[in-house]
Amino acid sequence: MLRIPIVEQYKTYKKEYLSGDLSAGLTVGVMLIPQGMAYSMLAGLPPIYGLYASSIPLIIYAILGTSRQLAVGPVAMVALLIASGVGSLAAAGSPEYLGYAILLALMVGVIQTSMGVFKLGFLVNFLSHPVIAGFTSAAAIIIGISQLKHLLGIPLAGQKVHEKLWSAVQHIDEVNIYTFILGLASILVLIAVKKINKRIPGPLVVVILGILAVKIFSLDTLGVKIVKEVPAGFPSLSNPFEYAASFKSLIPMALTISFVGFMESIAVAKAIQKKHKTYQVDASQELTALGMSNVVGSFFSSFPVTGGFSRTAVNDQAGANTGFASIISALVVLFTLLFLTEYFYYLPQTVLAAIIMVAVYGLIDFHEAKYLWKYDRRDFILFMVTAVATLTLGIEEGIIIGVILSLGVTIYNVSNPHIAELGNIEGTKEYRNIVRFPNVLKREDILIFRIDSAIFFANIEGFTSKVRSAVKLNPHVKNVVLECSAVTDIDSTAMTALKDLGADLRQKGIQLNFSDVKGPVRDIFARYGLLYPDNKNQFFISTHEAVEILSGKNSVKQNDYVLQAEDSEGH
Repeated sequence: MLRIPIVEQYKTYKKEYLSGDLSAGLTVGVMLIPQGMAYSMLAGLPPIYGLYASSIPLIIYAILGTSRQLAVGPVAMVALLIASGVGSLAAAGSPEYLGYAILLALMVGVIQTSMGVFKLGFLVNFLSHPVIAGFTSAAAIIIGISQLKHLLGIPLAGQKVHEKLWSAVQHIDEVNIYTFILGLASILVLIAVKKINKRIPGPLVVVILGILAVKIFSLDTLGVKIVKEVPAGFPSLSNPFEYAASFKSLIPMALTISFVGFMESIAVAKAIQKKHKTYQVDASQELTALGMSNVVGSFFSSFPVTGGFSRTAVNDQAGANTGFASIISALVVLFTLLFLTEYFYYLPQTVLAAIIMVAVYGLIDFHEAKYLWKYDRRDFILFMVTAVATLTLGIEEGIIIGVILSLGVTIYNVSNPHIAELGNIEGTKEYRNIVRFPNVLKREDILIFRIDSAIFFANIEGFTSKVRSAVKLNPHVKNVVLECSAVTDIDSTAMTALKDLGADLRQKGIQLNFSDVKGPVRDIFARYGLLYPDNKNQFFISTHEAVEILSGKNSVKQNDYVLQAEDSEGH
């Protein structure tokens, strides 16, 4: 059954919410107009499509989303991914390019909706935070460099960052001074406005000033490029299936946008929710809401959208209490589409570039790099490798390398769990790692090991090898005890390996024993026929009991203990 959170918000709506929702809706709506146009230009599309992406999708998310402050719409990261993915298939500005961008919105929507319906939000966990931070930081630099051509008023050759920078150096004498001064002034105004009051719509301020500057000083006749004609009217119906033949070519980018877009959205949604604590963000429902926003948006000429950091912060600071604030923002954009587009004719492209450059600067995560360098050098390497790969090889290659690195680290970690040999803290029943507690008592006849992980095919070989090596180094060993307090599961491969280990040890006159086995894991042992009184493998309630019994200090039958410990609660 489709959940509609806005109905729940309506039922609990209070009169005092209205002023906040109106204020936030108007503020973000005004902010969306120049931002949407700027990000559309970044995506390689005419500015008007940024307004299309800032209208219908917002209404759909407001109806289906669980976050009450998340502001959905065009964002710089997704715009860059669109330009990277679609740019390899068609020339920017061509009908094919536009068709592919709209098809991409449909594909992203279907992927995200499917993930939401089937509760697959956990898949985004395969992108670790250092990888995402490295990719985002590098992408922000790429976005900034890509806008130099508009800021300087010169064409830039090449696809990679270093190629564009070198091209800028080669054509430095061709810079249009009027374009550069106007763009630089816009950047300074945006920074100043943000420091004065974050609620002031800085992008709108520079858009108005830029339009006035062009009209008053006729800068368009001096080489300053302007947006020119912006079509008016309600978003026209589109056919996202028109270029469906390129479906396969767009799958990698659709998957990338689906994951990266959702991660950006859910991160900011959860951060805002923690601040309010009056509602819960449902990750699966968020996927469905974002997915449906893109699906429906694709039929109204929208490119892929997601939740944005800066707009969400403004939405929250302006007083948004419910999703109705987003609906008001969408109505502001629609009003602009119907009646105000003619006023954007003289909007300078360098101003839109300035808006993009200031927005993406905040995505370069210097703090994360410093933090990782100080506390976790391995994650710092992940951060840097992903960032450098993205900068030098490209967007798609960077994110693929980041995913591979994340999976590689995950596989390494689960394949190499912490395994400790234990000894007794004298005078207690406690057993601790002999490496961290060098003064613990270690018996010559009993070896005790603890593995801090589920035991399965990827790590069982390492564990059994460690046991066999320890046995070779301790000729007086009569018993090996596996302390299983941290073991939550054992698969068939591991169970077979444990049986083989037990058989090998028996040939040497050594018994393999188990202690602290959790109920669900005891059930697994029972299924494999190992948890019975007549079985030679020994099971104990605790490591202390195991040592007491195996050393002859306690005569209680260990199997009786295990059987008595079984209960319906699975303890």
